[in-house]
Amino acid sequence: MSKILVIGAGGQLGQCLKVVAERRGITEIVFPAEQDANILNESGLKDLLAAAQPAFVINCAAYTAVDKAEDEVELAKAINETGAAYLASACLVNGATLIHVSTDFVFEGNEVKLLKEDDQAEPINVYGVTKLDGEEVVVSTLPAHFIIRTSWLYSEYANNFVKTMLKLGAERDELNIIADQVGTPTYAIDLANAIFDIISSSSAAYGVYHYSNEGVTSWFDFAKAIFDISETAVKVNPIPGSAYPTKAVRPAFSVMDKTKIKETFDIQIPYWRDSLIECIKQINKLK
Repeated sequence: MSKILVIGAGGQLGQCLKVVAERRGITEIVFPAEQDANILNESGLKDLLAAAQPAFVINCAAYTAVDKAEDEVELAKAINETGAAYLASACLVNGATLIHVSTDFVFEGNEVKLLKEDDQAEPINVYGVTKLDGEEVVVSTLPAHFIIRTSWLYSEYANNFVKTMLKLGAERDELNIIADQVGTPTYAIDLANAIFDIISSSSAAYGVYHYSNEGVTSWFDFAKAIFDISETAVKVNPIPGSAYPTKAVRPAFSVMDKTKIKETFDIQIPYWRDSLIECIKQINKLK
């Protein structure tokens, strides 16, 4: 496999890429420390790529604090848009293909229908706006790109919904969880595997792709599954999003159509609950 460089290696997806690379025997891959791969250091990125000469760059660096982004607009914009522009430009100069990770939050999510890659993107929060702007700058700067939109990312690493629920479930007898926001959880290990499948395909079918696990669920049912699988005794109450107001508005329905990525790269996508079982098994191993 061609040489791969991972930006944002310390985050959740970066750590999963490291694990999956080891499992798959991928050795031609570099995970630079954050200070050596700062997404906001344009000249530093160009120097890094010039030295490493990767065929592929995977961008896992992102501002993902959805509610905080409403207040930290400039920082979210810098990381998600300007940083993406710098990286795409460095890839162009050095002849690298960019795999850029984006989000289902680029959609408004007000219709109950599977979202396709070419559906109108109309984000309803600052995070979604900055991620869409990042996508657009990648498309306009670098022809050799794969943009992968994902949703509800979790794993045994970093902070995420699954780990938060396990922590809260151990501390409390009862939890209120939103039941009217529907989407699909994505195990970051599965996404990492899909990214390596795209790289190993040697395909030049550049463009935007959707990837999440298979199936549909609400945050309430996701939480119920976490507690069922982990055998955590906690009462879970379904509540409407209006009962738990957040600074950023979320899409009500953001289930993505994965037909394109499955057919283009012959990728088999696991069902969300099966992947959740695997993740909780790995979390227990790390205890």
